[in-house]
Amino acid sequence: MKQHPLFRYLYIFYSFVFSIHIFNIFLESESLNYTIGILAIIMLIVSFSGASRLFKILGGSFIVVGGFLYSTTDQSILDVPDFFTSNMSLLTLLAMLPWMNSVVRSGRFDRSLNELIKVNVSDLGRLYPRSSVVTLTLAAFLNLSAASISQDVLKNNLASLNKKLRDSFISMATLRGYSLALVWSPLEMLVAVSVFTTGVNYVFLLPWLLLISFITFLLDSLWGRYYFKKYSYENDKVGERKEINVKKLMKKVSHLIISLVLFLSLVIFLGNLFQIDFILTVTILIFPFALIWAILMKRGRSFWIIGSNTWKQKTNSMQNFVVLFISLSFFAASINGTTFLNVIQKPILFFTDYPLILLIIIQVVFLILSMFGIHPIATIGILGGVITPLLQVINPLSLALVLITSSIATLTVGTYGLVVTLTSINTQQSPYRITLNNIPYALGFGGIGTLVAYLLL
Repeated sequence: MKQHPLFRYLYIFYSFVFSIHIFNIFLESESLNYTIGILAIIMLIVSFSGASRLFKILGGSFIVVGGFLYSTTDQSILDVPDFFTSNMSLLTLLAMLPWMNSVVRSGRFDRSLNELIKVNVSDLGRLYPRSSVVTLTLAAFLNLSAASISQDVLKNNLASLNKKLRDSFISMATLRGYSLALVWSPLEMLVAVSVFTTGVNYVFLLPWLLLISFITFLLDSLWGRYYFKKYSYENDKVGERKEINVKKLMKKVSHLIISLVLFLSLVIFLGNLFQIDFILTVTILIFPFALIWAILMKRGRSFWIIGSNTWKQKTNSMQNFVVLFISLSFFAASINGTTFLNVIQKPILFFTDYPLILLIIIQVVFLILSMFGIHPIATIGILGGVITPLLQVINPLSLALVLITSSIATLTVGTYGLVVTLTSINTQQSPYRITLNNIPYALGFGGIGTLVAYLLL
């Protein structure tokens, strides 16, 4: 569908709203937050026509259902704008990610990753674990943008393959590797929330989380090696094959890792110094860090050319994200004010005498709610009312492990989740197909966490 020329300047309007949002995080003005809510509604209306049919249906459904739930509460219609702002930080972060991706491209690190993935690979079975490792390594430092970088590399490498096969491979290898990095990361919000909720020391959790991550990676890699080995992988065109300088390649990768470690160190330091959350710290730090990094590499000019063009293009194309996450904000806020939460909590309390069943129920609750657009953090909040009494009868370490693994596992299947949505747009496939491809993995990943948790009771 041809869009109006004004859509080329959407990045100005979006950036204006995002800037006000960041400013208000420090100011904490209720009146300004209300204004942001009004602007969010305008963003939703403006973006709706530019969104794809699928996201129009999703966004419209969230608004209709959210509106019905809202009508069952005693809230005034004047309070509606406040219900549209909860996901604004995620949208702001998304708008800044292209700058980090651009410095990686200007430094030609994506080419190094491309070469690293291709070395001595003859079929997709061998490529699968390597793709997961690359995504896992990057995700430990770059979080969400790691998935985007890995997917871009794989899209280029697998361009000659059947689209359905290519999309399945990319969505499996990258999302699964991404989840295996986040499950033990102290910077991951879901890990932090689970630790806070259960009161368990992260130091006691770390060895078990690493064990779960290793077991899951090993089993998934063996499966991927077997499942995809029947598909050959031609990674070089005839006449273009050249010997890869492994020493130079490893030097380039080491440079990338050192830079990313420095970036995360700054995120931790500045976050603790100014007492601001991880998402906001990353959002604020991305551009100056990327710019200074590019200048030190003497790539400032190429960084600015690549970055500005990429940022404008990506920001102008955020309609799907805007429609989804703003409507989802309204839906999630509306459901919190209803009696629906009691329906979820009652069956959990019933199984306190059967800990294994209870742990499995918690895992299934995360999985099901994620498919209806409920963020795992919101699910932890829903379960918060029953976790406190459970801590008296179940090992808090076990509960923490289940909360973390179950919530992280949903990142690979959450149909309306951020990383699945990003993958859907990057690969131009339905988010429902991504969910179906990864359900067995999510069940297995959560199941391993549940089993380890049960053995520690």
